[in-house]
Amino acid sequence: MRRYRARSAGAIAVVAIATLCAGPAAAAVSTASATPAPAVVEPPAVVEPVAEDRAAELVAQMTVAQQAASIVMGHVAGTDAAALRSYMESGLGGFILMGANIPATEGELQALTSALTVDPALPPLIAVDQEGGIVSRLNGDDFAASTSLKDRPVDDVSAAFAARGSLTARAGITVNFGTVADFTADSRSFIYGRALGTDPTSAAERVTAATAAQEQFLGSTLKHFPGHGAAPGDSHSAIPSTGMGMEEWRATEAVPFAAGIDAGASLLMFGHLSYTAVDPAPASLSAAWHQIARDELGFHGVAVTDDLGMLLSSGDPAHADPVANGVAAVAAGNDLVLMIAGSDAGTAGQMAAGIAASVDAGTLPAERLAEAATRVMALRLASSSATAQWAVCPDCEPVG
Repeated sequence: MRRYRARSAGAIAVVAIATLCAGPAAAAVSTASATPAPAVVEPPAVVEPVAEDRAAELVAQMTVAQQAASIVMGHVAGTDAAALRSYMESGLGGFILMGANIPATEGELQALTSALTVDPALPPLIAVDQEGGIVSRLNGDDFAASTSLKDRPVDDVSAAFAARGSLTARAGITVNFGTVADFTADSRSFIYGRALGTDPTSAAERVTAATAAQEQFLGSTLKHFPGHGAAPGDSHSAIPSTGMGMEEWRATEAVPFAAGIDAGASLLMFGHLSYTAVDPAPASLSAAWHQIARDELGFHGVAVTDDLGMLLSSGDPAHADPVANGVAAVAAGNDLVLMIAGSDAGTAGQMAAGIAASVDAGTLPAERLAEAATRVMALRLASSSATAQWAVCPDCEPVG
């Protein structure tokens, strides 16, 4: 038997699931167009909730500097397990794997993710962008992706993301930034090839399916809130903007995000997108958009920034200081700050130090940092409570 974390409306539990590493006779997938068999989930017999008060208790015992480090997700390139472990010994709350971190074999990747965990009782959040198709980091993900799933039945989405979630979790990864909740019908749009739908309804149905499937195995993430489809341009090199107002947003862009939240997504990624009628600031730095996500959509999980390095690439002098961006992101309501582009081995530590210094100076409320650290801690505790042991299965292909 295997175990997974089931989430619903912010509650985190552990229930039983059948083994996912099957022999060659099992239903298998070897091409991007094939549809894997969905995971077989048994009725939950035992529920072990991870209480938020335990997370709050642990955070209360931490210094301000430790709390600040715990809400930073860092990154350095390379596959040297010892070097990556040394990097994580500073107390960072998470690490994101990029292409340069992925070794040739699954066994090597499992060893690498294990090395990132300094304290097995409280593992960091280990994340990856595994959308499949256009954005794919892991070897072996030949499952159907957004390029075809937007035109296929919803059941195909469930099957593909169950298999993708299994493959990802088996590597020792606990968070997938892989569900694009944006939609657009414009094939010329930057986000079109990565979106799961072309209209609010089709996107919502597929986002719901992808979220429910992945949450069986790991923490899934909805991105890029409040919606990249309405904001033309590429947020990797600019801050796309739109004049869309709230009423139109509620009827369109909000729909897939609301569906994914209702389906139990653990994380919500805020994009570097400016909805000028709501707030001229990018949503990643906007308190207004964080309040909307919490109060209107009922999101109770971890709010995470898109890569803050992308703000540097925008060329906007207002966002030229990465540490200031990190502090502003936390003040706006993000619980986890992510920095990849333009970072080096010292960047995450500098960002953590800047957040702590802002609390000490009184410019960032201590309560806001503690709230963020508690939400991240709760998700880390959920990861540590999972008992699944993903075994390498060299003689079979990935199955759901």
